Amino acid sequence: MSSNPSSPSPRRAAARCASYAAALSLGLALTAAGLTGCSTAPGTPGAAGASATMSASAPASAPASAPAAPGVDSRERLSVDGGTREYLMHRPAAEGGGPRPLLIAFHGRGADAAQLREQSGLDKGAEARGMLLVYPEALGKAWGAGSAPSPQRPDPDADVRSTEALVGELVRTGRADPHRVYVAGFSNGGSMALRMAAQRPDLVAGAVSVSGELPTGAAAVKPTGPVPVLTVYGAEDPVRPLAGLASPGPAAPGEEPITPTMSARAGSEAFAAAAGTGAPVEEGKPGYDSVTWPAGPAGAEVQLLVMHGAGHTWPGSAMTPPAGFGSVSTALDASTTLLDFLTAHKR
Repeated sequence: MSSNPSSPSPRRAAARCASYAAALSLGLALTAAGLTGCSTAPGTPGAAGASATMSASAPASAPASAPAAPGVDSRERLSVDGGTREYLMHRPAAEGGGPRPLLIAFHGRGADAAQLREQSGLDKGAEARGMLLVYPEALGKAWGAGSAPSPQRPDPDADVRSTEALVGELVRTGRADPHRVYVAGFSNGGSMALRMAAQRPDLVAGAVSVSGELPTGAAAVKPTGPVPVLTVYGAEDPVRPLAGLASPGPAAPGEEPITPTMSARAGSEAFAAAAGTGAPVEEGKPGYDSVTWPAGPAGAEVQLLVMHGAGHTWPGSAMTPPAGFGSVSTALDASTTLLDFLTAHKR
């Protein structure tokens, strides 16, 4: 497993992300990378406090190229911390049968819920598995994946609380099964999924990060309990290298600081240690390398898949990445892989 030794500087990566987000708004590229990847705009801090209510609005319209799924789509609103959060929801067409497994999917920095929906094509697989699928919208199009405050984000825990409130409301209203709550995400959203798994092992039954790593340094996030975790990463990621970025350069004026991250392998090892797993088993497979830490007494396995020649991309996606973000692996479909991994576990 190796990373690209000629990865761009954080400032160059930020410029690339800005172009990336603009391209996505035209439907031409995939989701932008994040605070723990690259940075395009200041985040908007959430207010303090925690209470939640929810109301439905008009059905959301999926991008034209999004995979067709027969479920029900809507845009919902959640009142939390004195503000309003929005998210897209995909409900299976078949009603009844009690609470559903819930997957919360976090988009990347500079992107939005609809863009991750199109990039990943998760609707179709979630529909087939009878899952409730939610794509939250980040404030300022960025997630607080790290634990350190900044001038742009003085409350670094606001996104953790809003996710807890969202899960709580969906469980309270009987739509979500509290024993089958999963999180996933891309880039900054992948780091947010890892943060939820690390800090809320009593809430999350499984987590998947695609191209996102655990923050380190002053913003460090450390696993606190056993959670099944899968990380999918491009070996040649030029934005957030496989080997991590311990000392990122300064962000552009007015932007949030670029959060340092540990390597994808070190993050997996941290989750394995918290879960009390067995020794890692390494395998070379067509198009990627696999490292699996078998489940220990707590029943939480940890896995790392490193895609050969792939960049800061979603494996199996039909969307073409912008220049400079590397190739999309076709060795596996990340959406099918993550759904199979998550649904094999419950809390």
